[in-house]
Amino acid sequence: MKSNNELYELVDFENTNFREEPEKYKIGRGQFGVLMCQPYKSEILPHWRYKNKAAAEKSAHKIFGLFVKYIEDNDFVGADMAKKYLHMGFTRPMRYAKYPGGNKYDDDGNEVQAHGPDTTGEWYDKDKREAAIVFRKAWKSARENSTYKSLKAKHISGELYKNESLKAYMVQ
Repeated sequence: MKSNNELYELVDFENTNFREEPEKYKIGRGQFGVLMCQPYKSEILPHWRYKNKAAAEKSAHKIFGLFVKYIEDNDFVGADMAKKYLHMGFTRPMRYAKYPGGNKYDDDGNEVQAHGPDTTGEWYDKDKREAAIVFRKAWKSARENSTYKSLKAKHISGELYKNESLKAYMVQ
């Protein structure tokens, strides 16, 4: 598997509409492409909030709803992007839960001690920890979804996009 840095060089994010050309989408590791993959960024990002548990519940519910819609439309790229936003909804607030201001390093580049039950005995920001838990549940549901897994396999093999060029000639 190529590194995310190598994938960034292969994908023209600025000039690609991934709904129209889904075969150009590269999955990558973690949250690769989440803030660049259009039109999905424009559809999902406005709903992404993690200030506290209530905001996270509303946000995760909306993003998971988009995930389901993309799955129903056989839109793997959209589903993968929604899953990545749910993942980011877990990782980003966890950083704030562990580190003051979300800063893992001080001004000199030294790593700051993380807060948590196993280090300091408590979270630095409990609201962000609660938000992270909400997103973790939704992210787990998305990544374990059997239809998502099937679409992912078909995307990787290219099977999902076979006969796409024939659609224009099909009688509706």
